[in-house]
Amino acid sequence: MSRRSRARQVAFQVLYQDDLNPRSNPAASDELIEKLLHSAELAEFSRSLVSGVRRHCREMDKLIEQVAENWSLKRMAATDRNILRLGAYELLRTDTPERVAIDEAVELAKRFGSAQSASFVNGILDRLLHAEKPKE
Repeated sequence: MSRRSRARQVAFQVLYQDDLNPRSNPAASDELIEKLLHSAELAEFSRSLVSGVRRHCREMDKLIEQVAENWSLKRMAATDRNILRLGAYELLRTDTPERVAIDEAVELAKRFGSAQSASFVNGILDRLLHAEKPKE
């Protein structure tokens, strides 16, 4: 696993924790990132993903639901929902190449989701990629 992939994995874990426990302490999340990533550069990358998803969560959720035909976020598995949020944020709000953002999300889905998660995440993010991008 590449170092940035590991940072994405940690970001996903923090977002998953936030989703299951909305009252979690952001300082504890920061401690987790520091503990799991032994590089200041990677920790900063992971923190930037987490803070970006937190800041744009409503927007990402809305965009995901628009392209996820017959699926509401509440019906999605928590793992898939948070991988999609992370992937959508990275795809639409960062300078990460589009295919890299999708591939990284698919790899997270393979690792943490169900047997169908990877194809589900790939399909949703691909639709999102081809939908109208949000204005800055």
